[in-house]
Amino acid sequence: MKIGTRLFLIVVVVAAGIWIWTLVHPSPDRVIRKRLAEVANAASFARGTGYFANVTGAERLAGFFATNAEVDIDMPGHSRQSLSGREDILQTALGARATLKSLSVEFPDVTLVVNRDKESAIADLTAEGRVAGDSDMFIQEMKFTLKKIDGKWLITRVETVQTLQGGGG
Repeated sequence: MKIGTRLFLIVVVVAAGIWIWTLVHPSPDRVIRKRLAEVANAASFARGTGYFANVTGAERLAGFFATNAEVDIDMPGHSRQSLSGREDILQTALGARATLKSLSVEFPDVTLVVNRDKESAIADLTAEGRVAGDSDMFIQEMKFTLKKIDGKWLITRVETVQTLQGGGG
């Protein structure tokens, strides 16, 4: 009975140690997915948000990007946006918050590939957004390139993925 009890306690201690280890040292996949959810949350804003909250929100969003990040977005029905650097991203986010009443952004499906070095990754995802006053939701396939910089996963590049629409012929 004592051997069974000791063996059980050893198994419990090892399992608890593994669980604690994964909490303290989560996998890059888990960290990146959490960061992308935070990006969507930071890009979203509610109707009636004040000036200070808009500035803070835009700065928070820009903080997910590397200082030299590149954004190249081509969404149907809108002009192509090419941004270079965190400051451009910040200014564009401020402009969107000043122009739109509200915006809701989600990334419902993320396919993530972390490189072997565990210092860079590619996230292919669907961006879904809804603007207050628009009946249609915009949906766009996107590719995010991320890199671990000073211990943080930062976005270094965002680009739209061209999808085939309509029939060929």
